[in-house]
Amino acid sequence: MNVVSLVGRPNTGKSALFNRIAKKRVAIVFDQPGVTRDRVTREVEISGRKVMLVDTGGIAFDKRVTKDPLDDETRGQAALAVEDSAVCVIVVDARDGITPLDAEVIDRVRSSGVPCMIAANKCDTDGDDWRAAEFERFGLPVFATSAEHGRGVQALVDAVVAKLPPAPSGGENARPLRVAIVGRPNTGKSSYVNRLLNAPRVIVSEIAGTTRDAVEVPFTIGSGPDARHYMLVDTAGMKPHTRMSKTSVDNFSLFRSEQAIEEADVVVLLLDPVMGPTMQDKRIAGKILDANKACVVMMNKWDLALADGLTDERKAADAVRQMMPFLAFAPIVFCSNKSGYNIRKTVEAIDRAAASASEKLPTGILNRTIETAAKKTLAPMRRGKRLKIFYALQVSGNPQTIRLFVNDPKLATPAYLAYVERSLRARFGLEGAPLRMFLKARQRKDSSK
Repeated sequence: MNVVSLVGRPNTGKSALFNRIAKKRVAIVFDQPGVTRDRVTREVEISGRKVMLVDTGGIAFDKRVTKDPLDDETRGQAALAVEDSAVCVIVVDARDGITPLDAEVIDRVRSSGVPCMIAANKCDTDGDDWRAAEFERFGLPVFATSAEHGRGVQALVDAVVAKLPPAPSGGENARPLRVAIVGRPNTGKSSYVNRLLNAPRVIVSEIAGTTRDAVEVPFTIGSGPDARHYMLVDTAGMKPHTRMSKTSVDNFSLFRSEQAIEEADVVVLLLDPVMGPTMQDKRIAGKILDANKACVVMMNKWDLALADGLTDERKAADAVRQMMPFLAFAPIVFCSNKSGYNIRKTVEAIDRAAASASEKLPTGILNRTIETAAKKTLAPMRRGKRLKIFYALQVSGNPQTIRLFVNDPKLATPAYLAYVERSLRARFGLEGAPLRMFLKARQRKDSSK
């Protein structure tokens, strides 16, 4: 899939333009230089073509511009984005005119050989369009745009599509599996993405809060028709509300992390094996449950746990199950980003969770399983009336949803429904997939009629 990158100095409106083109609030927009650090990507369709749209951090060659200790890393990510691009859009602030930093960014992008053009942003009215003409001296196509109001954006998009290579004869790539990687700050989310890609695709730092936005990274295993395509979503560390600063950036980061969970096919929850599940880990797990998402629990940094004398993975897994029984369906994988231990197994667990969430449950086998379970354990009774399950039907997958037709839904107890769920999981597996059951009252048909 072709990559279209937005680059420029800090605070020219790249993220706002990104959101306008994507037609969705994806990147964090805030009136402060240095908010975007990593490459924020999104698969979008523009003028009939699917592209990977990339928002980059503001390129600053002087730390005094953003006062961000990670400026060098941000600049490196922007440079990598340019290298990967089929077309590059250089975003400038038309109201500021040509600044020395604009000139340097334009010179560096143009020297890369990537087809590029200039979006003179913040031309909010027709009376501002003359400001864009100043940038024509660089010999590149210039478009007067306003990300805030949408002015000139369609003309820019049409020009971008015209510069793209021809679409492949086989059509655009199939939708990849979306995998959101979530957890508390500094649990190794970005390091895990880099380990899978075997490249420094996202910024890794000991500074808590390094990742601010949800960063989407394409990832492919294999080649040809058998290739498996993923979209890894590296999220900002989810802090407790009591520990969040009062800045809008923190609030937007939390919102994007929660949104990443909602949009994911599979969610990977990273835990610290030395510290064990904290209250915040349980809150994050609760959000995964509320969203009814397939889940894999990763006990990362297992190399540090081994150094502390924790060697029994089974005992550690049992301890996690006791502390987080509501995630009993999720597989637990012990791994290490640093050494590479079990990294392959984490991908296998993700694949199994995705397959379980979409598995078709044959109606006949489903009902025989429930019938067998009912014979082994009596259903609950109230006031002389016992719960009877007449029929079961899978109504949807991802999340797995089963409708149980019963004589009286009020007779069901959480304990008995949990027993039915365990019976179904024992028969079908469904590792990593949540299972929802809805009860509907229905009278048994009289067989004599």
